[in-house]
Amino acid sequence: MKRAVVIAVAAFLAGAAAVAVPNRMGATQILLAVLAAAGAALATALAVRLAMEERSRRQIEEARRQLVAAASHDLRTPLASLRLLVESIDDGVVTGETRDRYLGEIRTHVAVLSDLVDDLFELSRIEAGDISWAMRQVELGDLIGDTVAAMRAPAAERGVKIAAELPPGHVVAQANAEKVQRVLFNLIQNAIRHTPADGSVTVRARSEGGDVEVEVSDEGEGIPAADGERVFEAFYRGDAARGSEGAGLGLAISRAIVEAHGGKIWLEPGSPGTKVHFTLRGA
Repeated sequence: MKRAVVIAVAAFLAGAAAVAVPNRMGATQILLAVLAAAGAALATALAVRLAMEERSRRQIEEARRQLVAAASHDLRTPLASLRLLVESIDDGVVTGETRDRYLGEIRTHVAVLSDLVDDLFELSRIEAGDISWAMRQVELGDLIGDTVAAMRAPAAERGVKIAAELPPGHVVAQANAEKVQRVLFNLIQNAIRHTPADGSVTVRARSEGGDVEVEVSDEGEGIPAADGERVFEAFYRGDAARGSEGAGLGLAISRAIVEAHGGKIWLEPGSPGTKVHFTLRGA
């Protein structure tokens, strides 16, 4: 920021010098005035750019600190549990059925840690542009139908109805089917998690101006408008953030996958419950 201030002062002085040139000027004086004015404009532009870069650096650093803090929190909890469980077994404090139960809990915590590391690795690769997905024509009606069918059992456990509403004919996108299904699973799981018993989750798809638009809606508590953009950030948890029971990476990975396909993802503002939309390129 100090560099920006210095350059801004230089721009002011250069501009003042240009204004002070007399009305009757020779060619040399005119050239000097033009150069002074150009220098003032360039210096001002540099000052603005440096100020923006400084602000951007601060924002990046703050985001990095928040990410490290959130990741540390999500790693600390299962690691602390693992340490206690292992120490109890190692000290011979637990035996028999209790020991077997502790071993089962250890496997669960290890699986959680493994999933978290895998998600972080995938997110970092996608955001770095390290993508080698095979893109092809995907019939989204079939993909959505298969995904909804796979989610009926967990939905039924919570007393939630789930359905797909698809237009007649084909809805085809140019995409990687496995990655798009990952997005659908993330969105549907969040929707089920935040929908009360006897509520419903609905997945819709339609062609829209050459693209394909998918919507996952629920009848849950909704998301505050202030959290509308931030819920797609890694580890973010607002009052009703959709990843509150997990590590907060599901929506971040979904956004990264959608954007890597050339699409966009957003929350529909002002709607009851929550409606998440995303687009893909039509085939």
